[in-house]
Amino acid sequence: MNIYVGSLNFKMHEAELREIFEEYGEVTSAKIIIDKYSGKSKGFGFVEMPNEAEAKKAIQELNGAEVSGRNIIVNESIERTERRSNFRGGDNDRRGGGDRRRDNRG
Repeated sequence: MNIYVGSLNFKMHEAELREIFEEYGEVTSAKIIIDKYSGKSKGFGFVEMPNEAEAKKAIQELNGAEVSGRNIIVNESIERTERRSNFRGGDNDRRGGGDRRRDNRG
């Protein structure tokens, strides 16, 4: 299960994040998202746990817990493709629209 972890201390390292979740079971990956321009943490990351029961227990017990002076947000991550499937809404077919100014020319 992929787990979203937000409101992280900006000085936290991936090894620390992994250790926190390993108390609940096996962790296959722990990733803190880094800003590509500044090289600094964006304050959130993702943890992957293969055992769903262990992952759900970690989510339940860690959501709202204080870690490094901050109350972290922990919940099941929604895959980006699922979250964005209805992002634009409506019909994306752009045929027939065109530039309205051309339609009004004599």
